[in-house]
Amino acid sequence: MVVAVGLGNPGKRYAATRHNLGFQVIDSLAKMFEVGRWENRFHARVAKGAKEGRRFLLLKPQTFMNDSGRAVQEVVQFYKVPLESLLVIVDDLDLEVGKIRLRQEGSDGGHRGLRSIIESTGSQVFKRIRIGVGRPPPGASPVGRVLGLVREPAEAEKLEAAVALAARLAADYIVTEKFENWSSP
Repeated sequence: MVVAVGLGNPGKRYAATRHNLGFQVIDSLAKMFEVGRWENRFHARVAKGAKEGRRFLLLKPQTFMNDSGRAVQEVVQFYKVPLESLLVIVDDLDLEVGKIRLRQEGSDGGHRGLRSIIESTGSQVFKRIRIGVGRPPPGASPVGRVLGLVREPAEAEKLEAAVALAARLAADYIVTEKFENWSSP
């Protein structure tokens, strides 16, 4: 079973922020795979499905970003999923807006959601798709950047395209279980 986790913050206040791109990718996957039933379990919104004979679980932790590891750890333990079958989708301040980076393992890179997962699971060996949101202007708060709304049409267009591409890449992994390090040009 593949577990695809989109990181974000629960609630309407955060729904359209840059920090919730992971949730948006999971929502796109749910539409692609026609997953209709969501449950509240494991401190998360959870949906199960199967595609081309491969079972998957879609997960949107409801613990807020900095405590995402709690939900991930509960799911991994309950379903006995090896961490090599875990895919985490997150926003990334260190990538240009709309750029995507796939990694099979690595550090948290300063991302507190990833840090929580690494601390909770005791491992850095899980796949991740990072979607670039870009750094804030000098003197501006990184927290304000990720929790801010996208107001520029050009940025919104880039992020929408990045979410669509990230969803296709995640879907390919779910169906084929093939995943390689890659960065968009």
